[in-house]
Amino acid sequence: MAAITHLSQLDPNGTYSYADYLTWHIEQALEVIKGKIFPMAGPSRTHQKLSWRLTIVFDNYFKNHRCEAYAAPFDVRLYDRKKSQKADKDIYTIVQPDLCVICDLDKLDERGCLGAPDLIVEILSPGNSAREMKIKKDLYAETGVREYWIVDPVHETVTRYNMATEDTYDRPLIFVSNEVMPSAIFADFILNLEDLFPTAQVGS
Repeated sequence: MAAITHLSQLDPNGTYSYADYLTWHIEQALEVIKGKIFPMAGPSRTHQKLSWRLTIVFDNYFKNHRCEAYAAPFDVRLYDRKKSQKADKDIYTIVQPDLCVICDLDKLDERGCLGAPDLIVEILSPGNSAREMKIKKDLYAETGVREYWIVDPVHETVTRYNMATEDTYDRPLIFVSNEVMPSAIFADFILNLEDLFPTAQVGS
């Protein structure tokens, strides 16, 4: 069988597992959500700047905690918690969140994270807004991500979701650029949005 080196070699209507994903040699970043392929566009400069600022904030906070933070590219393998099948061939969702925090270190291996991180952050860009706002929100709730942030560079807001039940989020809270946002799951963690969106910086 020929090596898979380009998306055009894959069936867009096919269903793929993590076992399939491991055999691909595709340079373009992609995610697999419930077996379906989602190509990822390259991040913009603004996207990268926001990711860098958040990475610094997370590093400063989590270096004194048992939890560990990671930035993309970093594979997170999510599985159906009702089935609890963790073999590569039984995992049909592989995502690369912009940032994530894992407190159960048993979920970590050299390939990334197996199971739901405690916190996931996604930064919106023109090509991914619908996916982050709907598909991934539902996915992260279903798989047990306790807290989910959506960072909107255009409107300079952060939307925070937290668990209402075992697999659904409560109504979102939206924080704007002159506010501070506490984490609901890390008691003393506060994000100052003026540090994330410093409007005094031209071109930020």
